[in-house]
Amino acid sequence: MKILLIGNPNVGKSVIFSRLTGAKVIASNYPGTTVEVKKGFMRFFDIKAEVIDVPGTYSLEPTYKVEKVAVKLIEESDLIINVVDATNLERNLHLTLELIRKVNKPIIVVLNMWDETKHLGIEIDLGKLQELLEVPVVATCALTGEGIKELVYKINEARQSPLKYSQSPLWNEIGDIIEGVQKLHHRHHTFLDVLQDLSIKSPFSFIIGLGVIVVSFFIIRGIGEGLINYVFDPFFKNIYKPLILQVSSALQGLPFLHSVLIGKLVAGSIDYSRSFGLLTAGFYVPFGMVLPYVFSFYFILSLLEDWGYLPRLAVLADRFFHRLGLHGYAIIPMILGLGCNVPGALAVRLFEERREKFIAATLMAIAVPCMAQTAMIIGLLGRFGGQYVFIVFFVLFCLLQILGTLMNKFLGGQSPEILIEIPPYRVPHIGSILKKLWMRISWFLKEAIPLVLGGILLVNILYFFKVIDFFADIFAPVITKLWGLPKEVIGALIVGFLRKDVAVGMLRPLNLSLRQMIVGATILSIYFPCAATFVVLFRELGIKDMVKSVLIMVTTTIVVGSILNLILSLWGV
Repeated sequence: MKILLIGNPNVGKSVIFSRLTGAKVIASNYPGTTVEVKKGFMRFFDIKAEVIDVPGTYSLEPTYKVEKVAVKLIEESDLIINVVDATNLERNLHLTLELIRKVNKPIIVVLNMWDETKHLGIEIDLGKLQELLEVPVVATCALTGEGIKELVYKINEARQSPLKYSQSPLWNEIGDIIEGVQKLHHRHHTFLDVLQDLSIKSPFSFIIGLGVIVVSFFIIRGIGEGLINYVFDPFFKNIYKPLILQVSSALQGLPFLHSVLIGKLVAGSIDYSRSFGLLTAGFYVPFGMVLPYVFSFYFILSLLEDWGYLPRLAVLADRFFHRLGLHGYAIIPMILGLGCNVPGALAVRLFEERREKFIAATLMAIAVPCMAQTAMIIGLLGRFGGQYVFIVFFVLFCLLQILGTLMNKFLGGQSPEILIEIPPYRVPHIGSILKKLWMRISWFLKEAIPLVLGGILLVNILYFFKVIDFFADIFAPVITKLWGLPKEVIGALIVGFLRKDVAVGMLRPLNLSLRQMIVGATILSIYFPCAATFVVLFRELGIKDMVKSVLIMVTTTIVVGSILNLILSLWGV
């Protein structure tokens, strides 16, 4: 039995889905599309049912890919649970009446956010609404679980409505229903009401937006670094490292296995930043460095989602990103990429169209350095003056605008409009946040980490067989003649594929001039994403678009490195 959860965006479908199915969720793309649907299972009255949650839709006359998928899934389902925002009953009933009149399936209507109706002074007569629609109607508060048990019991009562088409326009019928079932009462504005009004009015919207970005950035960084310093680093240093040293001793007579699994020992010990083996950097990079930031990123993302601020931030940034062929949601992967590029890469799935994903992913990989890399750039150049650090980030910002404008112009397709609903602010529920956090972290552990380990394994095999040394000789003319850097920089470029912050740090022992350090730091920022980011982008974009993106990165690196070297030389740096 297939049960479909369908409703407008931002009505709480995902929370009801998690209440019905628990934490065991299968997320996959609908066949032939890039639209992700979530599937889970539930039991009621000894019946096992598959529950499907699809992206929100406003109508059964689809104009977007997600709406087309929703309509197709309706045809494949056995029962429909129509989730409605009880605080916006009039708008939501348009889809409800379409389902009742056009779809021959048993239906249950769920009035979610029932607790909010009391806060907003809205009174709805459930019995009268059920009588008018002639299908079961249940009131729920998915965040607290109120009404979920009643919903499960009413699944057996789901039925097709006998309502027939009316000659009057649909909105007239909705108006008649609202008049019969809903009453409004006066209420005073709360602090959240005042805040949500200010967050869409200039100039307060920009002040609040900047505050949210800064606070989110520092929370993501603080949680991520806290987990690294007090949980993961102590584990890898005090517990994991002694075990790996024993493995290293056992493999001393097997140089190939030792090189691939352990990497090079530094002063007879393991240095996770330099021992690039599968069991050393292969585990430390994804678990010790990336996972803490992924955790903190998803925590903040879930918080902002449930709070209702993300749509406001997207609208605020829409004008700027529209010039780059994107809509305002592009600010999310860019901001998150400043903390760690992996969550930034994961966030490109917010975009529905292939063209948008490609532009956002490419710009993020080229022009957005992660926090660890930023710290290393400041450490490398800051001692010479803040103006030299500014040069690197000014170049990256210019690249963001120039490349975005060029891709928007030459890639086929149109710049999308941002058509999103602005939900009211709501106090986030910790249970909902933790469930979404667990689902997303589970995805990372199951899907991303095996790809990261595979990528690091491949790099180590290439190192052992001197393939990388061969490429170093090939690219030496570009490095020395166009960029004005010594041939030894190739080592930093190779290491940058695994960890860009370490790669920037490797420039310091090379006794480079100030100009060479500026060029080197800039090149390491834009030339290629780190292994963890690369495999995530590869999964999101596919091989064809990933190859195109890499070609843009490499071409940009060669051109920008050459021009920057020339300008700095003429400037006398």
